[in-house]
Amino acid sequence: MELMQIRYFLEAARTKHMTNSAKNLHITQPALTQAIRRLEKDLGVPLFAAKGRKIVLTEYGKYLQRKLEPLMSQMDAIPEQLKMMVALEGETIHMNVLAASGLVMEAIIEYKKEHEDINFQLQQNSESELYDIAVTTKLFYQGDEESCFACGEEIYLAVPENGKYRGRTSICLSETSKEGFISLLGSREFRYICDRFCQHAGFTPKIIFESDNPSAVKNMIAANMGIGFWPEFTWGSIDNERVRLLKIEEPICRRDIIINYNRNKMDSRNVIEFYEFLTHFFEGRKGLLLS
Repeated sequence: MELMQIRYFLEAARTKHMTNSAKNLHITQPALTQAIRRLEKDLGVPLFAAKGRKIVLTEYGKYLQRKLEPLMSQMDAIPEQLKMMVALEGETIHMNVLAASGLVMEAIIEYKKEHEDINFQLQQNSESELYDIAVTTKLFYQGDEESCFACGEEIYLAVPENGKYRGRTSICLSETSKEGFISLLGSREFRYICDRFCQHAGFTPKIIFESDNPSAVKNMIAANMGIGFWPEFTWGSIDNERVRLLKIEEPICRRDIIINYNRNKMDSRNVIEFYEFLTHFFEGRKGLLLS
């Protein structure tokens, strides 16, 4: 069955009058009659029977009408639904957050105070390129694309405020080769970066606890269960008198936070606007720390 045949059949079934149906369809009556006969031949059953100057549905025709009307109604609604999807999609920002997730969430919460109509969908997929805005991290980033923002972040070491660490402000990473580390899972880019720091210092870190949740890692370090790397501004300060942050003198421990966006929509204004807000939010947080 062709779509045109289905439309012709349903119109004839609705009016039960070939002349009126042809007029509604803006075709000639012979053309409509021929199309209906061709459909009956394809299906191998009669769909209409003559009744005076009108037509009536056969049992086969009634069955076909019941089956096709809901389908045609759904098909007719598709263009409008697609328009609604486009409108809704323009108000949805898809984000791939692979770094600084806590700070990103703070930025989203702040942004939605003034933009309640904007929705956010978040994922954490290092293989995906289907996003509007991505937040990632690299050990060294080289790039100057217009749609990309990068800022350097120093990595500190969070340690207990006791024993050999009491009162200290800095440390060489090699001094911690025997310590237990609390870390993000190895699949995370930040974990990879920190492992590289340790390798440069001549040892492989002894991981005593790891999680895919940055908040859990922060809480464990704050509870003095071990030591761990602590990003300068994306993780924020430690509100715990028994924990202190030490500057790592050797090796230099820094990473880059990269925020980039894709122009993959017909209208990317909302994406670009939030991208600019997010980059300013990161710059502002870093500025507060350094002031």
